[in-house]
Order: sequence, then structure tokens, then C-alpha cells
Amino acid sequence: MPSVRSIQAPAAVVMIRPHRFMPNPQTAGDNAFQREPAQREREAVAAAAFREVTEAARRIEAAGIRVHLFEDDGTRDTPDAVFPNNWFSTHPGGHVAIYPMYSPNRRRERRADVVEMLKAHYRVQDVIDYSGLEHDGLFLEGTGAMVFDHLARVAYTARSNRADPVALERFSTHFNFEPLVFDTADAAGRPVYHTNVLMCVATEFAMVGFDMLTDPLRAVEVRARLEESGREVIALSSAQIAEFAGNAIELSGRDGRVLALSQRAARSLRDDQRRVIERSARLLPLEVPTIECAGGSVRCMVAGIHLAPRTP
Repeated sequence: MPSVRSIQAPAAVVMIRPHRFMPNPQTAGDNAFQREPAQREREAVAAAAFREVTEAARRIEAAGIRVHLFEDDGTRDTPDAVFPNNWFSTHPGGHVAIYPMYSPNRRRERRADVVEMLKAHYRVQDVIDYSGLEHDGLFLEGTGAMVFDHLARVAYTARSNRADPVALERFSTHFNFEPLVFDTADAAGRPVYHTNVLMCVATEFAMVGFDMLTDPLRAVEVRARLEESGREVIALSSAQIAEFAGNAIELSGRDGRVLALSQRAARSLRDDQRRVIERSARLLPLEVPTIECAGGSVRCMVAGIHLAPRTP
């Protein structure tokens, strides 16, 4: 298995450990993946989520990936703080983006201490803050709304109320990405709320829930663009998407690349799909059933750092 690091697979991440986790009532309207936890007691749910993030961070770090773990004590009413990938992203060359969030209580997740940590430990040239677009009703929820191909400079984006075309065009111009936008629908005909629940782009492969793309010609184009970049494309079924198989992230570890995903997602993969993945990345399944009640899984929990570290 290749041990070389990839621009697509970061070697460091930011994670947020929640102290008062609960599924966010403000996001339930358009997040079909969200559900009530099996345990209804608020304290038990929060304790389970705290343990899941603690263990996930430990296992990611044990694979040789640097984890910057921040605490969220819940005093700001931030039930989705465990998903930091939506409010910021980092990019090679020293660039950081801050995003406008759809749900009002998610806007409180943005943290100056995270940005200051990035500046202290990594080479940051500029921080472009799009959060002011919220006042105009324009939203773009980071690497939830967009799935980046850092190699081919493509931002794959499912249309939704969390991916406004004006905000997307502005970001793409500033950060030199080509937006490739498509419509999606689940079994009930609802648009998929975030692109990263149905799509994962790794260095040598990509996983896509093509069944949820409503335009067959657009689905063919998405597959072609991924194959043009040299990747082997794995088609995920709608059932696998419902198990969060698309909500995975490739990371560069000590002994090669790993694909971090949930245990539930890993169990849904067929043997032939696993073989394609394992030709270039080791599977790293993480047990996060409580976190998944909020409608996101491992990819949502991890904000990749694509910045050059400062020399000690």
C-alpha cells in the first residue's frame, strides 16, 4: 500500500468534542439522515457522544494523523458543534475559508481559537470570511456542501438550501475551483442536504451514490470527471448511502493512507468495494452511532488541515 502522502488526504485534522450533544432541532427539517437517539435521556446521549468522539480521536491519532481536539462545553447552544467541517475549510498554499451557515444556531460554532491555532501551527496566508453572506440569505456549508477534488480543482456540489449558487460561485472564483453542480433526491423526493453524505473523493478512488443524482446525464458526467482524474469509481447504493458509506474521509497516516468511516458504513460495503479501497487505503472504522443520530457521520466530524506545518 502506498505510504506517500497526498494533497487529497490531509495528515492533520480538527475535531470538536461535545459535552452536551443532542440532534439539532433546527436542522431536522431538511436533514433526512437525522433521527432521535435510542436513549432519550439527555445526559446519557451527551455522555455517549463524548465517549465516541474521544475514542474516534484516539484511533485517528493512533494511525499517525495529528488531531487538534477542541472542547465544546455546550454553553453557546451549539448542538452540531461536533461537525466543524461545515464552518471552515483549509487549502494548500495557506488559505482558509469561513462559511455562512443555514441554521441560526450553527453560526455560533465558528471559533476564533480554532483559526488562531491554525495560524500558530500552520502556514496561513489569508483567511477569507464569507459568513457575512448570511445576512443576505446566502449559505454555503463548507465541505458538507462541497466535496473537493484538490488534484483536479473541482468542487462537486449537490443543490440544496445549504449550497447557494451565488456563494458557491464567489468561493470557486477566490479558491480556483470549478463548481460541478447536480440535483439530488432521496426515496421521498427530497434534495440531499449535504454533498458529503453521498460522495467521497479520495486519492485513487471515489465513492458516489449515483442513484440519488436525478439527471442521468449529469451522473455520467460526474463519473467521467472522476475517471478522467485517474480514480476508480465505486457506485454506492441508496441503502449504503443511508448507512453513511459516502460520509468518509481519506487521511494520510504514519503507515500510509487510511479511509476513516463509521462501523455502520464499513459494514455496508461489499467485498469488491472493499478491495478497491484497500488497494490504496486501509479502512479505519469508528464506532459513532450516537453522533450519527444528528444526521452526519465520520466525514462530518473531521475538518481536514491542508496547510503546511510551521517549522518547529
